[in-house]
Amino acid sequence: MAGVGGAGGSANGEAWKAHGALALVQLMNGGYHVITKVALNVGINQIVFCVFRDLIALSILAPLAYIREKRVRPPMTRNFLMSFFFLGLTGIFGNQLLFLFGLSYTNPTYAAAIQPSIPVFTFLLAASMGTETVNLFRIEGQMKVAGTLVCVLGAILMVVFKGPAVVGYKESDLALHSEISVKGQPEPVGWFVARFMEFGLEQWHLGVLCLIGNCMCMATFLAIQAPVLKKYPASLSLTAYSYFFGALFMITAALFITDNATDWSLTKSELLAVIYAGIVASALNYGLITWSNKILGPALVALYSPLQPAASAFLSRLFLGSPIFLGSVLGGFLIIAGLYSVTWASYREKQVALGITRTTSEPFIHVEPSHVKSPLHRGHIFSKGFD
Repeated sequence: MAGVGGAGGSANGEAWKAHGALALVQLMNGGYHVITKVALNVGINQIVFCVFRDLIALSILAPLAYIREKRVRPPMTRNFLMSFFFLGLTGIFGNQLLFLFGLSYTNPTYAAAIQPSIPVFTFLLAASMGTETVNLFRIEGQMKVAGTLVCVLGAILMVVFKGPAVVGYKESDLALHSEISVKGQPEPVGWFVARFMEFGLEQWHLGVLCLIGNCMCMATFLAIQAPVLKKYPASLSLTAYSYFFGALFMITAALFITDNATDWSLTKSELLAVIYAGIVASALNYGLITWSNKILGPALVALYSPLQPAASAFLSRLFLGSPIFLGSVLGGFLIIAGLYSVTWASYREKQVALGITRTTSEPFIHVEPSHVKSPLHRGHIFSKGFD
């Protein structure tokens, strides 16, 4: 019993750390957005920006993973290699490139409006793969679905409803602070765009499709990563391999798309933005996301993404003097409420699986049972019957 209690305490501690890490990830992503709003409006080629960003991240992750995970890293197999290939293709290359193309054909408002779909896509993919379980006949399953919808609703509210300024009142330069210039963004390959135009689609439609693809890529990355981590627990090495393939794809795309040597030169402000993006927004954030995914699961990890606009609004107020509006406050409360609902439901499911029915005041602790297998852990999307 003492051993079980010790193991449970260790799991509890890791779960709390994972939740804190995910909140920190969104705060650092908010800082990344603030930096790019200031530094990247000068017109950097954003494909080149991604290449530098990914190479910096890889140069940090690869040696760190090699040193720290020598003893725990499983031997490379063909299945692992294919998994890393698809993780790099979806989570690094597709995620970044489709967002840039979507942004160039629409605007930051549309891009922000579509991002909240990431938790929904992740939840559906994880449920279909059996990584996430949903029993709609139990309160836990209902709270998972309701919490996901509330979280997404909060993020959408922050985009579509501004309301009066709650903190700050200065409106000047707000447009400058709220948009990222895409004048350095190169056009995709001409024939690719032309083929879509033949179907009667306009550039705006193509942009929306790219943004939806961006969200689906990130959702696929999280959903695929979770089962891989069970067989390949070296999370840092997994992230490094993903970035290796992602950077390889990005370099190949940049060589085909860019045609000017000047595209590869950076100003001082652009260099600082690239360094922050490579070290913090890429290496550190993706490392924390992968480690948290191993502990909490993909659906819960994805639910933290709607916190990013709130973090960006807070940091914009702190460093740029931008006002915080009522919509951001209300949306933030809904996001937190949705997160709490899903974490409570996940925790209760684990308690039921372990045969513990007492009420607890620690819904954010997510313990993975090691010796009890319930119908909720057999890979079904919707369980039948009542408990």
